[in-house]
Order: sequence, then structure tokens, then C-alpha cells
Amino acid sequence: MTATAHALEIDTLWETAVDDAPIAVHAAAGLVAVAGADGTCWVLDTTTGDLVATVTLPGGLLAAQLSPSGTHLALAGPFGHAIWRRADNSTHIIKTEAWSSAVCWAGPDKVAVASGRRVLVLDPDCRELWATEPAPSTVTDLAWHREGRRLATTAYNGVRCYERHSARPVAEYPYLGSHLALAIAPTGRWICSGNQDASIHIWRTRDGGDLTMHGYPEKIARLAFDGTGYWLASDGAPDITVWDFSGKGPEGTRPRTLCAHETITALAWRPGGSGILASAGAEGTLALWRATTGRPGAQLKPAHERELDQPVTALAWAGPELLIHADWEGRVQACRLPITLPR
Repeated sequence: MTATAHALEIDTLWETAVDDAPIAVHAAAGLVAVAGADGTCWVLDTTTGDLVATVTLPGGLLAAQLSPSGTHLALAGPFGHAIWRRADNSTHIIKTEAWSSAVCWAGPDKVAVASGRRVLVLDPDCRELWATEPAPSTVTDLAWHREGRRLATTAYNGVRCYERHSARPVAEYPYLGSHLALAIAPTGRWICSGNQDASIHIWRTRDGGDLTMHGYPEKIARLAFDGTGYWLASDGAPDITVWDFSGKGPEGTRPRTLCAHETITALAWRPGGSGILASAGAEGTLALWRATTGRPGAQLKPAHERELDQPVTALAWAGPELLIHADWEGRVQACRLPITLPR
């Protein structure tokens, strides 16, 4: 543990447990959803940790996301998808034979669900608004940009973008191989994919210009832009890499590296533009970083480390002062953090 780690006071606001291994945590509008691998999602109050509801999708869970208003919860798994409605605690389940591994809300009125090789766009009552044509392989990730007017998806050989009610892509960003993760800068300027071949591929949306970041020892399964769109964090190695996308972008530059984990299990930027990143590893370490400091190529040390009994499998910010994390045994903790980390 570093010397700076002792200088940070962290208060545990609440702690609870769920009866499963969590695969995802998502927070919005005073609620936090903790999704278990076996198919149950626990909806908790972010202030108290009290149980609000339990929602089950038969066959297991691969993704869960609350709507921005907290009125609905979308779930996806190996055998279908579902939408839970808070107002009457009802759940609409759609059973399919399609692997469903990603969901993403675009405001309160529509959610995209990866369903096999297609993406279904649904309203809050689980009615289909439109769907994409089949991709070359199973859709692995998706994201909205242009304020929910354009949908980007990843599948084999690249990223495809769709406008409202367009079954065929209106823009394509090719790169040969299997794509696992997708990140779009909040500015809309960059689209990035994390890939099975241990690379990050990057496109400029205005002209399709692209570049590839090679040399990772492992596949890239986690990508995340911070709130400014100037910094991209990724896994792919024991170290987290943080690339600078300001100015002309990262071409010809070196990333900051963040070294604390044996294998990265979760990462999430603090909301806003503070440059604070939370990460977790399979060895049981939870770390906080001032991830945008130092020079290009610098190896950064955590601003704070916490050794836990079990590996953290998922984490999420519920505002800038509350970090929620869940471990392999189902323990869920909400930790209150100061706005400024000590140096």
C-alpha cells in the first residue's frame, strides 16, 4: 500500500449482501442495480442500501442498466431480455434463443438491446420500435451518441452506426477481427473498439480516419472515456492504460500506465471531469487514481488502495461522492469519498 493511501478517509455508508456473484453494478436516480450471474438483479436504494425490488431473468444475466430517471431497468442474458417498471413493480420478459449481452438506454423512452446478431430498440414497455439487420456475428457491445439519435454497435469486422428506424447501417467503421468493447467520446469525435487480438482500434467520426494501438498482452474487454472525452482508460494487461485524446488525439503518443492489479476486473471514471478513476483487480485490490496527471508514458501510483477479502467483480459511481462496489461473494458496499483526493 502506498504512503498516500493512508491519507484518504473513506466512510462506508452501507453494506449489504446478495445471494449470487455480481456481474454488473449500475446506478441512476437514487437506485443501484446489482446483477447476479444466475439471473436475479437486486435494486437497492443508494442512500441506505435497502432493497427496493428483485427482478429475475431466467437463464442468467450478462447486462443490466437502469434508465436515467430510474423508472425502468433493462436486463439481458443468454436466453432473452426484460424490462422492469418501478411504478408497479412489473417485469416484461422476452424469451429468445439469441445471446443478449448488452443494453443501453437513450434517455427515458428507448433502450437498445443486443439480441444475437441484431439490435432491438424497445420502448419502456418492451415493445419493439425498430431493429437492425443481422450483423456478421453476435453483437458484443453498443452505445448511443449524438444525444441518442445514433446507435453504434460492435460485431465481427467493425463498428456499425444506425439512425432512428434504420435497419441498415448509415456509417461503417471497418477493422478485421472480433470486437469486444465499445467506447464513444462524449464529444462524439472518436469511436474506439477493444478487440480480441489485444488491440484498441480508433476512428475519427468526421472522416473515418483510423489507427490501431497494438502491443497489449491480453484482449481488450473494458474501455471507458471520462466525462470530458479527452481520456480513454482500458484493460488488456495487469496495468491500466490511459490515453490522451485531447488535441489531435493519441497517435504518436504514449499512455499513462496505472499499476496496482494482477488482472483488472472493473474500472469506472468518476462523473464529471475530475480525472479520477476507480479500478479493481482479481487479487482483491480496490484503487483510486488521479489518472490524468503526470507526463505521457508515466507510470502512476494509486492515490488510494484498499485491500478487500474478495475480488471486486463490478463497481459504479452514484454521483461524484459515492462509489459502489460488489465482490465475488455478493457483498455490496457504498463508500463515500471526498471530492478532492490527497496528493
